[in-house]
Amino acid sequence: MQQKGFICLKKNKDILIATSNKGKVNEFIKLFDDYNILSLVDLTIDDAIEDGTSFLENALIKAKHGSFHSGKYTIADDSGLVVPGLDYEPGIFSARYAGDNASDEDNRDKIIQKLNELSLEDLDAYYVCCLVGIKNFNDPMPLISYGKINGKVSINSSGEGGFGYDKIFYPDGFDCSMASIDVQIKNKISHRAIAVMNFIDKFKNF
Repeated sequence: MQQKGFICLKKNKDILIATSNKGKVNEFIKLFDDYNILSLVDLTIDDAIEDGTSFLENALIKAKHGSFHSGKYTIADDSGLVVPGLDYEPGIFSARYAGDNASDEDNRDKIIQKLNELSLEDLDAYYVCCLVGIKNFNDPMPLISYGKINGKVSINSSGEGGFGYDKIFYPDGFDCSMASIDVQIKNKISHRAIAVMNFIDKFKNF
């Protein structure tokens, strides 16, 4: 059983990352540098309809959608920013917090606006990532892992790297935004990196 699981993710094997988000794809390419990473765009597959009510439900929806249309081992993540002081917003709506066609800047501006309305410079927050891997659409035992990084969201935007809310998210233990952290460091401490490391550990022992 353990050997079969490991063969599923052997080096140089194609893995579909069920997203069309270039930022996410680039992070997975760096994190899975021994594997041939493909995206939905590479295989001309449309994005799944994310109508789940949790990060886990949406990740599983995306994984099944990608696997069904590609026939490949598929990994999907659902991730986002959670600000408990804003009633746990934006949560699963992180990518479309300011509207269905919102840009990253639009979404960040909405957070900043809400902080300004509360006369706050920052609030406790965390990034979370749920990762799901399946062998095929009917796989009854998906591998599931989580990653989380705590910090604060701020009205002060800084940094040139990253994507999403990185410019206004300041991780605990750092005096700069996620967008200002060196890529090599980010790929060790980010919520997605933690979820990936947990995922690989589980996979090798599957």
